[in-house]
Amino acid sequence: MLLSLAAIWGASFLFMVIATPEFGAIALIEVRVVLAALVLLPIWWWREGKQQWPNVKRHVGPIVWVGLLNSAIPFVLFAYSVLFVTGGVAAVLNSTAPIYGALVAWIWLQQRLSRSAALGLAVGVAGVAILVSGELLGLGGSGHQEAKLFGVLAAAFAPVLYGIAANITAVKLNNVSALSITTFSQVAAAVLLAPLALLYLPSEMPSNTAWWCALVLAVFCTSLAYLIYFQLISEIGSTRAITVTFLIPLFGTLWGALFIGERLSLTMMVGMGVILLGTALVTGVLRRQTVT
Repeated sequence: MLLSLAAIWGASFLFMVIATPEFGAIALIEVRVVLAALVLLPIWWWREGKQQWPNVKRHVGPIVWVGLLNSAIPFVLFAYSVLFVTGGVAAVLNSTAPIYGALVAWIWLQQRLSRSAALGLAVGVAGVAILVSGELLGLGGSGHQEAKLFGVLAAAFAPVLYGIAANITAVKLNNVSALSITTFSQVAAAVLLAPLALLYLPSEMPSNTAWWCALVLAVFCTSLAYLIYFQLISEIGSTRAITVTFLIPLFGTLWGALFIGERLSLTMMVGMGVILLGTALVTGVLRRQTVT
C-alpha cells in the first residue's frame, strides 16, 4: 500500500506536466478538486456523514483555510511550476512539506525542536537551495526569464503552505475525522477557485489526452490516494505512513523519465539527496546519533 500510494502521488506530477499546457494551471486544478469532491462526498456520506456533519459545520472556518492552503493554492502553484521545471523537480520540492511543517510549528506553536529536527531543518533548506539554484542557473536563452523564475519559486513555495495547513489541521481540526477534512477541503478548494477558473478558461478545448490526465489526477491521485493514506495510518500509524514522503520523489522522477523523457541532472540528484536527508531527520525516521 505504501508503494502504491507513493507511485500514485508521484504520478500526479507527470499528469500535471501533460495536462497543464492545455488547461492552464487554474482550470486544471479546478477540474481536479471538483471531480475529487464529487468522488469523495458519497464515500464520506456512506461512511460517516450522519455522525460527522454537525462537527463539520462547527469547523467550517478552519476547513476552508485547509482547502485554500493544502489544496487550492499549492496545487495551482505546482501545476504552474511544471510549465517550467520537470515533474521530478516539483516532486522533490514537494517532499519538503514535513520540514516546513516542523518550522511552522516551532515558530507559531512554539513546539520544541529536537537537535535532530533542528539539524534536519538546516539540511533540508540547504537541499532546497541546491536544487533551486541549479534550476535557476539553467534558465538562460529562452527570453522568458521572469516567468521561469516564478515557476521555479512556485514549486519551492507550495510546500510552505502544506506546512501551515498541517499545523492548522493539528490545532483546529483535531476533533474532525481525516475523511471529513479531506472531503470538505476539496469542496472548499473547488468553490474558492471557481471564479478564477472562469476567468482563465482554456482558449481551446483540451485534447482527450489532457482530459484523461485531469480525470486520473482527480480520481486516483487525489480521491483514491487519500483513502489509501487513511487506511495506512489506521494500519501502521502516522509516523510510519509519513515515510511515503521519501518515495514520492523517486516515483516522480521515474515516471517522468520513463514516459516523457525527463532527465535527472547531477544537481537534482544532489539536491534530492540532501532534502530527503533533512526530511528524515525532521520526521524522526533518521535520528542524530550522539557518541558518548
